[in-house]
Amino acid sequence: MTQFPTSQFASQRSRLPNSNWQRNQNTVQYSSLTKLGPVSHTVLVALMVAVLGLIYLVQVTQTSNYGYTLSSLNAQKSDLESQKSDLEVQNARLESLKRVSESAVAKSMTAPAQTAYAQ
Repeated sequence: MTQFPTSQFASQRSRLPNSNWQRNQNTVQYSSLTKLGPVSHTVLVALMVAVLGLIYLVQVTQTSNYGYTLSSLNAQKSDLESQKSDLEVQNARLESLKRVSESAVAKSMTAPAQTAYAQ
């Protein structure tokens, strides 16, 4: 039987050690053409750990930056809320009945001579 090697795997068709194989059973074994030694595996594992560590550090740094931005926005919000309450007090003071009745505009008003109501 002929073998068709691919760029990454070489197909080797062989029967299972047990000769009682049946239909729809996998009888093909794939073996890699490139073999890596223990040093290469160690280097690859170390590189993967380093990449995962860098990804973790980037995420933690980004989260802390978001925290600083959030605290800054919360401080700005509290400042605006206090400014709003001060403006509400000032608005209430300016709209008070006593102030309106003592204003120059109210003093220049006159009472109507005649009052007519619609029926």
